[in-house]
Amino acid sequence: MKRAYRGMVQVVTALGISVCFSALAQDWPQWRGPNRDGKAAGFNAPKSWPKELKQEWQTKVGSGDASPACVGDRLYVFSNEGGGEVIRCLDAKTGKELWQNKYEVPAVSGPDSGHGGPRSSPAVADGKVVTLGVNGTVSCLDAQSGKLLWRKNDFPDAWPKFHTATSPLVTGGMCITQLGKESEGAVVAYDLNTGDQKWKWADEGPGYASPVLMTLNGTPMVVTLTSKSVVGIQPSDGKLLWKFAFAPQGMNYNAATPIVDGDKVIVSGQGRGTKALKVAKEGDAYAAKELWSNTDAAVQFNTPVLVKGMLYGVSGKDVLFCINAEEGKTVWTAPAAGKRGFGSVVDAGSVLMSLTPNSQLSVFAPSDKEFQQVANYKVSDGETYASPVPAGGGIYVKDKDSITLWKLES
Repeated sequence: MKRAYRGMVQVVTALGISVCFSALAQDWPQWRGPNRDGKAAGFNAPKSWPKELKQEWQTKVGSGDASPACVGDRLYVFSNEGGGEVIRCLDAKTGKELWQNKYEVPAVSGPDSGHGGPRSSPAVADGKVVTLGVNGTVSCLDAQSGKLLWRKNDFPDAWPKFHTATSPLVTGGMCITQLGKESEGAVVAYDLNTGDQKWKWADEGPGYASPVLMTLNGTPMVVTLTSKSVVGIQPSDGKLLWKFAFAPQGMNYNAATPIVDGDKVIVSGQGRGTKALKVAKEGDAYAAKELWSNTDAAVQFNTPVLVKGMLYGVSGKDVLFCINAEEGKTVWTAPAAGKRGFGSVVDAGSVLMSLTPNSQLSVFAPSDKEFQQVANYKVSDGETYASPVPAGGGIYVKDKDSITLWKLES
């Protein structure tokens, strides 16, 4: 089991700030980018990719699988160093540390002990940066100065089997996250300014997935996977709007972030397949019904990305796949050179990027015909479980203990 899990938390886990603290098109301020959909809208991919990437800088930051956050000229990195969890702010252009905040945490033990650092990516919004540690500690700091604003641990000594991996969501002046363990946990909303608990939905405990936002007929919803379901929750008060059973069996997990496409939600999990659900109002309530299911291409520890009706991801069998998201049929597959289903796929405008633990960054064209590789780069000497972050004319890569800025220059 220990081998089966190495690095798993990444799955569930991405993220930045300028002086005015407003996210720009090229920023990556949270898990899976500005809209939590894996799309780097402001990234300008070169027409001709270089033979090699240029290493602009590399900074040691400690262990962890959390993806960095990039906003403006600042980079936010969450890791473990010297027995404590450290939230760092780096100059995005030079890698120089601007500030750090550290707090002590017990060492990770158990089947995931080889991954002692955080898995949850920071979220930067409203001049603040929010993190979630492996033991469920929620921290909120001033993004400019690093001053601690509040810190909470409302579920002490309670976390999922492989520790906390969900990445916090900031919306409507609240920080929303999933805490506790599978059998006893909750989706919790905190006031972003004070840390006061606004509401708690405690019917089911967390898996390792992260929440996203969905709006249907003017009604906003927080959509997330719990330990056994897909749920839609009203963000204003925590009321459950709908639920769809999606319980894992055996050594499978709810780790992939849901993908929202209009009134549809796409979820994926090894052992259950990739499914599209349609959410609709029925009378005074909402319900989710299955539209299609694909059992050939299901993920374990990564989240696919949806591009022009095609879904791209890395399956639990370490295969890169493309699924037609309207029909649910597999279009093509290709070897991903992955590791037990770990990996990340990012939409970088005219191309897609895939990064697996073997530290090979594959650049390929979005295609509904076949796999078309554009370039391939070795981006680390160590394993890479965090998502690559394309921002500011470069690509930030977090490996086991360092973060590197790679520039698109020959």
